[in-house]
Amino acid sequence: MRLTKHHGLGNDFLVLLDPEATHPLDAEIARQLCDRHTGVGADGVMRAVPAAPGEAAVARMELRNADGSRAEMSGNGIRCFAQALRLGGWPGADGDEIAVATDAGLRTVAVHGRLDEVTLDLSVDMGTARITGEAPEWTGGAIGRALLVDVGNPHLVLDLSAAPAEAAAEVDLVAVGESVNAKIPGGANVHLLTTEGDTVVIRPYERGVGPTRACGTGACASAAAARRWGLAGDRVPVAMPGGRVEVALGPGEDDPVRLRGPATYVAEVVLGVSPWR
Repeated sequence: MRLTKHHGLGNDFLVLLDPEATHPLDAEIARQLCDRHTGVGADGVMRAVPAAPGEAAVARMELRNADGSRAEMSGNGIRCFAQALRLGGWPGADGDEIAVATDAGLRTVAVHGRLDEVTLDLSVDMGTARITGEAPEWTGGAIGRALLVDVGNPHLVLDLSAAPAEAAAEVDLVAVGESVNAKIPGGANVHLLTTEGDTVVIRPYERGVGPTRACGTGACASAAAARRWGLAGDRVPVAMPGGRVEVALGPGEDDPVRLRGPATYVAEVVLGVSPWR
């Protein structure tokens, strides 16, 4: 059994192309594959299957987090998914735009070019970054404000921009993320937000994974929150531990958001023993 491994700014994924839809991706298989000690290692695993009749897409993306839980959408993951489709010769994935069906709806990936031999420059129509409410229960100390944002999956953005740098750095991302995911039904991705000039800087914690080097949907959610707070405009550079993406926000809060960043091919993975026996 063969998969490919890719990453978007260090947010890494395994991709299985399954044109016959004969290799279901359940929670246990996802955990086995994503384990960094006894498996291949990844933040998540994605399966490509043919789009359903009537879906205006070349493929459907099924995504599971490292803990086996199902995820609706990933901004870094879908760029890696599109790269895997192109490299694998998936029908319809050789053009400048690749339409993908996801649990969050139809998403279109645009291919802008090649950054190096293994990296593509891509952007994704991410749908709406919808601010669903304030969350004052998560404020206090260095955390001045909090917003809940839906980008097809749930996010909690915590504003530390007004706190001294030392105080902001001391906020324990893991402790906050675990507390949020223990108390919010279904969990949420959590982002600690600061600013450097016109750049929004976030530290992401993804439900079902933990701290990650980057989070694409989180970058979109954080850009939307930063604009609401008056910290950013419509075009927002977002820096994360793994690197930087650009988020383009529509003029209205209900307008589509576009995310641009790289996807890098890492390796072809050949499983010695297939989990689909």
